[in-house]
Amino acid sequence: MTATEFMTAITSMTSEDSDYEDSSTTMGEYEEGIICDKSAVRQFRRYYEPALYWIIVILGAIGNSLVVCIYTQFKNRLKSMTDVYLLNLALADLFFLCTLPFWAADSIYGWTFGTPLCKMVSAIYKINFFSSMFLLTCISVDRYIVIVQTTKAQNSKKARLWYSKLICVLTWVLATLMSIPEVIFARSKEDFEGNHFCTMVYWNNENNHTKILVLALQISMGFCFPLIVMIFCYTNIIRTLLKTRNFQKHKALRVILAVVTVFVLSQLPYNSMLILEATQAANMTITNCEVVQQFDIIGQIMKSLAYMHSCLNPFLYAFVGIRFRKDICRLFQNLSCLPTLKNSKLLGNPPRSSVMSDTDTSNVLSL
Repeated sequence: MTATEFMTAITSMTSEDSDYEDSSTTMGEYEEGIICDKSAVRQFRRYYEPALYWIIVILGAIGNSLVVCIYTQFKNRLKSMTDVYLLNLALADLFFLCTLPFWAADSIYGWTFGTPLCKMVSAIYKINFFSSMFLLTCISVDRYIVIVQTTKAQNSKKARLWYSKLICVLTWVLATLMSIPEVIFARSKEDFEGNHFCTMVYWNNENNHTKILVLALQISMGFCFPLIVMIFCYTNIIRTLLKTRNFQKHKALRVILAVVTVFVLSQLPYNSMLILEATQAANMTITNCEVVQQFDIIGQIMKSLAYMHSCLNPFLYAFVGIRFRKDICRLFQNLSCLPTLKNSKLLGNPPRSSVMSDTDTSNVLSL
């Protein structure tokens, strides 16, 4: 390799290196002027991603479809802010799951769908990723208002319901704006071995500023902001619950801890890898080919872990509530899948008044 070819390759690496979601398909890292062969990473993706992605798709489709069916079957359910958010969250997760089969196929066959579909699938992925994170944030804020500021919540039920619909519209608009980088930079690209892949190809600028900005935007808006809001809201909710003598207090606390724990465990590792990716784009500190390969493999695992949140949301935010469990039984009864369960333990007794259960607003945390 001549000096000119080497400098051209380095420029290509810094300006056209892929976004981390698909970095395992690139051949862009160099060590002492030698191209780093990532065939082992692609082989790992070929066996690891498809099966896991299809499991996530199947479980997520079942859970989120049940949530959507309940809200469409029982029109009186959409009477609270949290109910509106839950419906939109289920829709966002369903749309997000629709993109996973494309990435599963990409890991096996490469990207055979062309640049237009690459841009479309990447944008749909980002729209629903951000909308899901924003809606989880809205649910936290609504629970904070209902539980910590109970009087204010009771006095503004109708106004809050109207605001929730407006907030959902703004959430989808904001998420769409956040997907603009995917529309601009995503494209089908061919590597040195003739394999095509869908990746982010950034403008040729010094120090990868564009890529770093895109990654920083995803980390801050897709993880840091929701996490800070959730910690603030749920910390105050826990303080309020600890002051009550309600019989459902401990169950509600367990639900809150589960929600926060699952969010952190699923999103923190992946976003930590994104931070490392942004650092690598700025400083090119990792030059050892073996380390780069390990980095990519770990990144694939962390990414799939983050994706699992989409199939866990129905169980964390909807099915823990008594009302949802009752409505599921009613739904299957209407479909003649279950006999009448008037005395069934699944339906349970009507829940007593609870600080976590605003009877006109949400029973999401009631067990």
